[in-house]
Amino acid sequence: MKKLSNVNIDNIQALPSPNEYNQQISITDETVSLVSEGRNTINNILNGSDDRFLIIAGPCSIHDIEAGTEYAKKLKQLSDELSSKIVIVMRVYFEKPRTTVGWKGMIYDPDLNGSFDIESGLLKARSFLKDVSDLGVLCATEFVDPITPQYIADFVSWAAIGARTAESQTHRQMASGLSMPVGFKNGTGGSIQLAVDAIVSSSSKHGFLGVDSNGNASMVLTKGNPNSHLVLRGGSSGPNYDSKSVEMSIELLQKANVNNHLIIDCSHANSGKDYRNEPKVFESVFQQRLKGNSKIIGVMLESHINAGSQDHDEANPDKLDYGVSITDSCLGWVETEQLLKDAYSRL
Repeated sequence: MKKLSNVNIDNIQALPSPNEYNQQISITDETVSLVSEGRNTINNILNGSDDRFLIIAGPCSIHDIEAGTEYAKKLKQLSDELSSKIVIVMRVYFEKPRTTVGWKGMIYDPDLNGSFDIESGLLKARSFLKDVSDLGVLCATEFVDPITPQYIADFVSWAAIGARTAESQTHRQMASGLSMPVGFKNGTGGSIQLAVDAIVSSSSKHGFLGVDSNGNASMVLTKGNPNSHLVLRGGSSGPNYDSKSVEMSIELLQKANVNNHLIIDCSHANSGKDYRNEPKVFESVFQQRLKGNSKIIGVMLESHINAGSQDHDEANPDKLDYGVSITDSCLGWVETEQLLKDAYSRL
């Protein structure tokens, strides 16, 4: 008989359930309190009851546990120093949506060699989140696969839906059930309305196919996420961090009757994909905030121990410079620390 199903599937391998991972790498009571308080703090910033400035900073993606941990320790020290005026959340990204093909992140290819050891990748991702949280650092991540949150979401205080997936019904539905505030990026073409529509959708109830904590195929019914919001990241039409774009965005959010506070991503199209422009974008956004635009609640920065980026070779995954991104270029730590300390002094 001619085969009709799974014609283009090479292999299907069962994975441990989310509960099995959660039991192996359990969350402590202290971290439960940290994440809960972190989510509440960000929600308060979003609704205007906490006027501290939100900074989501960290590597474009996590590929090296040692370097990621060193960065987290540096960020913890800085966060404690600036906490009276600035709330810092570490960017801890394990999933990378690609324009075509490429390394998709630690969850999918933890060994950087194309082996797709997802079972190990999920374990490493959850373990890293636990280690960072145990340091007292709040974590942010982008969710790409709708099954991933069941494995790691309990450690996450803020989540992003990226420019490539913000228009997807699957991701809007997923966000409607997430337990933390979720920022939707504007589309890759620059459309802000696309993200506003996503916020409206994710704020609503949905029913969809998913998995439960035991890994069973399930019907998922959500309540809607009241803390979805906009992240401006620029697009192929150009940057959108200028005051005119910001005001237009606020008007679109108000018209849609959703949260009209927003975050601005200082990298990606807003920086022209050049990490050296991030401080310039940051300063422009920060000036708008200082001049009274309280609707701008924070920024995102791509930052690592060392500046720039590097290519990686699947045949030689160990031949990499320490603390340098293998995806988008990042600011170095020295520049990041200086930027945030200077901002603190002016708040």
